[in-house]
Amino acid sequence: KSIMTRHSRNCTAGTVYSYHERQKDTNQSGYGSKKSRLGKDSIKDFDCCNLTLQPCRNPVVTQDGYLFDKEAILEYIIKQKKELARKQKEYEKQKNREKEELAELAKAENESKKQEFMKANSQAPITKQTADRPSTSSVSNMQEGKNKDLPSFWVPSMTPAANATKMDKPDEKVRCPMSGKPIKLKDLFPVHFTPIKDRDEKTSLIAKQARYVCAVTNDVLGNSVPCAVLKTSGSVVTLDCVEKLLKKDMLDPINSKPMKESDIIPLKGASGFSGSGNRLEVKKEGAAIMA
Repeated sequence: KSIMTRHSRNCTAGTVYSYHERQKDTNQSGYGSKKSRLGKDSIKDFDCCNLTLQPCRNPVVTQDGYLFDKEAILEYIIKQKKELARKQKEYEKQKNREKEELAELAKAENESKKQEFMKANSQAPITKQTADRPSTSSVSNMQEGKNKDLPSFWVPSMTPAANATKMDKPDEKVRCPMSGKPIKLKDLFPVHFTPIKDRDEKTSLIAKQARYVCAVTNDVLGNSVPCAVLKTSGSVVTLDCVEKLLKKDMLDPINSKPMKESDIIPLKGASGFSGSGNRLEVKKEGAAIMA
């Protein structure tokens, strides 16, 4: 009787091929698709900038609900304006080159027509001797219009040329790095978070798990708590507070200013793992092994 040995780390002759060994071999070989679930550290906190991924010192929000640090988004807008100006300059140069090429082609075409006209007028009159002379056929593929059927690629004029890639007309507007919509400085609204009163002065704000609360209900804000910014005061409140309290009178509880529906800006990315739109799994496609 054959006795099945215990599958240990040093067992190389066993028939058991565990799941972890298969995953290890797959990672080392580089074949196959790999999947991994994103951890908590991979999710941006609701009060962090969408550019720096760090807590905002001077937070501002767009009409679409994307939060940015004012310094970071201003630097982004300035950099994008410089890049658009550079692309516009290159596009203008390309247009000027195309105009010059068209002018040269038109000039060459006129010269060719002139030469053909002069050649046609300078030809000798056809006599009886030239008419009765037998025509000699050439074996060259450059005679009698055969150059169109059998092009000579070794002739420089017949060699195809690779033209430079044409540049499309650049966009004239700076666009939001998240939504792709045009963004301007006047479209950014200041945001005021209400710090939590936990009497803990030793721990830094960034090290705290709970940093801010709702400006009205004092509920702790987090990635799992949908919240919104009131454009009239810049305060951050929960969406539950908006639905149950603020939409009755449509008055800002901080300064009593009347609000419209557009003055309530839901924060994007403030729903974390409970959000259905967030991708919590990352996948990398790899080469498949042919059977």
